[in-house]
Formats: sequence, structure tokens, C-alpha cells
Amino acid sequence: MIDRSGIEQRWRADGSKRDERGRRVFAASEARAAGRGGLAAVSEITGLARSTIGRGLKDLNAPPPPAGRVRRTGGGPRSLTERDADLLADLQRLVEPATRGDPERPLLWSSKSCEKLASALSDMGHAVSPNTVRKLLTRLGFSRQANRKADEGSRHPDRNAQFEHINAKVLAAQVAGEPVISVDTKKKELIGNYKNGGSDYRPKGDPARVKVHDFEDKKLGKVAPYGVYDVTSDEAWVSVGITADTAQFAVQSIRTWLHRMGRARYPEAKKLLITADCGGSNRARVKLWKLELQKLADESGLTLEVHHYPPGTSKWNKIEHRLFCRITQNWRGRPLTDRLTVVELIAATTTMTGLKVACALDERTYEKGVKVSKAEMAALDITGDDFHPEWNYTIKPRRAQT
Repeated sequence: MIDRSGIEQRWRADGSKRDERGRRVFAASEARAAGRGGLAAVSEITGLARSTIGRGLKDLNAPPPPAGRVRRTGGGPRSLTERDADLLADLQRLVEPATRGDPERPLLWSSKSCEKLASALSDMGHAVSPNTVRKLLTRLGFSRQANRKADEGSRHPDRNAQFEHINAKVLAAQVAGEPVISVDTKKKELIGNYKNGGSDYRPKGDPARVKVHDFEDKKLGKVAPYGVYDVTSDEAWVSVGITADTAQFAVQSIRTWLHRMGRARYPEAKKLLITADCGGSNRARVKLWKLELQKLADESGLTLEVHHYPPGTSKWNKIEHRLFCRITQNWRGRPLTDRLTVVELIAATTTMTGLKVACALDERTYEKGVKVSKAEMAALDITGDDFHPEWNYTIKPRRAQT
């Protein structure tokens, strides 16, 4: 006599919780143990088809499948690409880069989302879902990718030579114990309760509320942080300007670094080496930049040796990836609600390698469009290097140090 209650209890406690192969093997074991009429009884109790229990009986006498498999090799339905030989080729044709407006392309002027690709494939006679399209794209080697800034436009033929020239000059100055600074202006920042890129830890479900539109607050305006990075000591000074980013502001920031940090670290310095890019307020062609540097040389008694990176290569300037990116990381997800917040967040920037940053607000007014006369330019004590004098030049003090 078949013990139906026992089979049912064992099925609920054990058999029903197994995987596909485990369930049919369990049912086959119970049917064999029950004897005559066992297969029908077990099928009724477990809900498994008699054919499934029959396969389980064969599994009892067969060796176990490889680890991780529940079916024999060749079990299950054939893959979609085996049943539809043209599917992969048609999908690849849809996602390959093409010229906009090509009348022979099924997808024109639209994003290549999985849903739209699945719809286009369905129109071509393929039965496929967006989820399957996603898997097939991975198989074809495609993935979602953003634009990458890599093309720098036309390259100057002496670009690499200028890099090597700057590197040699910097190393020579460091060996001699002379200060080397990298200077540039960080992008202007809106002041107010505006969205700032990145994210920060906050209580779950309580994001910081900011304004929807980034219209400039006429009262708070913008700020222009100008950085002076000491390459040797891994220290920096940042002046936060509230008016225009001019050459006067740039040189005043260098002057402030010299008074507050540079003199104390390099008391015996006779020369200051400055590296800058070829754009912005400190670009090589700005006459006011050179005039203000001459004034700084006259005041400080220092010989200023200036080297500009070639056009389009500002990202190679040390200050970009040793200071500015760290500042951006430090205030990510933090609205810059007022000027004091900007100063405090910049001054709090540190790194594991020991970066230290000092910062202050520069409330001076710097006028745009200041003209420099030919007489003023002729009075400069400036000497260009033999190698690209437009990028490399030295400004000497015109009178004794005051």
C-alpha cells in the first residue's frame, strides 16, 4: 500500500524546494520506492507530469551532470540567434555608426535605446524583446558610452619639444632651490542656492533643495578662483575674485601668494619660475599680463621666468590635475550659497599626499579693457628665450628691491 501522506510530507519539506533536476529525481525516488502504482500517485501529489518523473527515473541511473548544470547537454530550447539566423546581422546594422539622413538606415535621428532597437527589429520580422536586445548588444561588443574629450585640434609641430623644454627648466629650478609655481583661473562659479555637480552623503530621502533655474543672482553674482600652485611643496594659494578675471587680478594673486606663502618658504630666492597655459587672463599675448609681471618683478626684486604651454594643452598644466580637480571633488554636491562658503570649501581641500590650500576673498575691483601703451611695452625688461620666445621669456627687475 502506498503511503500517500508520507510522500506528501516529504515533498513539502524537501522535494518542492529543490531545483528542476532535484524535483524530478526526488519524485522518481519516491515512485520507485512506492512500487506498483507509485508513479501515478507521486504525479498526483507533486503535480509533476508522468513524463517528467520518467526522465527522473533515467537520471537515477545516469551519472550526475557537470557542476552548475541542471539539464543534460543539449537540453532546453535553442537560442534565439540559432532559430533566427539574420537577427545578429540586422541588429549590428542598426547600431553601427552611420551618416545622419541616410535614407537606407531604418533608424534615423533617434536614440538607439533597446526599446527602439527591438521595435525596429520587430518591423523587420524578428520576434525579440528589449531585454534580449540588451544581451545581444553585449555579445556584439557594444555598450553605452558618453563622449570623450580627446581631439585637441591642430597640433603645433613643437608641442612636445615645448613640454620637454618646460620640464627641463622646472627640474633645473627645483635643483637650485628656486620656487616653481603653476597658475591658472578655475571656471567661474555661480553664487547662490544652485545645483552643484556630484553627490554627497545625506539622510535617505532628504536631498538638498536648490533652485530649478541657474539664473545669475545680480546681487551675489559669480566668483573667479585664481590658483597659484607650488609644484615643489604641494601647497597652493587661491584668490577668489568677485569682479573680472583680468591680468591684473592674476598677477595680484601671484603677489599675494608671494607675500603670504612664498617668501616664508623660499627666503633666499632670486628667481621665480611660472608655468601657465596660453589662454585666459595669463595668456602669452596679453600685454597687461607682462606689464603687471614687470611691476611684480620691480617690487619683489625677483627675476620672473615664464613658460607657457602650447595652445590647446592647458590640461597638462600641473594646477589642473593637482589642485582644481581636488577642489571640485571637495565641494561636489554642495551648493555654493555665498562667497564665504566658497573660501571655506577651497581652504578645506586636502589630499592623502599632503596638499595644503590657503584661500581668501579678493574684493578689489579689476577693470576690463585696460590698454597698455607702446611706451610701456618698450620699457619692459623682458628677454625672450631662443626657443619660442613668444612662449618662453624672462622679466628682470628694473630697479633695486624695495
